[in-house]
Amino acid sequence: MTRLFILLVFISVSFFVNAQSAIGAWETISKSENGDRIKQVAIYANDYYAISTYNITTGKFLKTKGGSWNLMDDTINQKVEFNSDNSELVGSASSFKVSVKENVLEIEGEDLKFNRIDKGEPGALQGAWLMSGRIRNGEIQNRDIDRPRKTMKILSGTRFQWIAYNTETKQFMGTGGGTYTTDNGEYIENIEFFSRDDSKVGASLEFNYELIDGNWHHSGLSSKGDPIHEIWTLRD
Repeated sequence: MTRLFILLVFISVSFFVNAQSAIGAWETISKSENGDRIKQVAIYANDYYAISTYNITTGKFLKTKGGSWNLMDDTINQKVEFNSDNSELVGSASSFKVSVKENVLEIEGEDLKFNRIDKGEPGALQGAWLMSGRIRNGEIQNRDIDRPRKTMKILSGTRFQWIAYNTETKQFMGTGGGTYTTDNGEYIENIEFFSRDDSKVGASLEFNYELIDGNWHHSGLSSKGDPIHEIWTLRD
């Protein structure tokens, strides 16, 4: 009887935690003063998050922020690693209460509601990754992922965003994102915003991908048409 009671409690707690999970991608859409549609997309992976805002009508990137996070009961705790709109906030922490239901995330005290895009599926690369190396001329060139200068790519089940930034200087250097798919070793990005070049919006980039010893090997042609072979390591 005692074991059955413990098992039932464990199942109940697990169900509650899963019901409250923010893992995945979320969006909210509003209108600007001139009538353009503005989309805000939040991606929450294990321990890390990124939020991007861009103009759906023109494809113009507006701003992004992100860093580490956790959900304790009904409170999200966040620490900022990058903020394109206000670099002085890098390193700061904040907490706010949320209501996370099946397909809606509401921030308490604000008139802000996000609708769920996915729960971290079906893409095979869900998580937060740091670029840890490149292969050039057959040789691996490793990169220290603990250094302040980082390139992170964060993915839900259907959404991706990459961000280049420096946690020491608080500098934001660029970002891009949109939707992605993984199928039979092929990784396809569909660009919805790109801070460095709006003309890339709407483009689809096809790459080969492979997981080797837990690292993501990513090869193909960059948005500039240059051949690349990158290695990405999942963040702890």
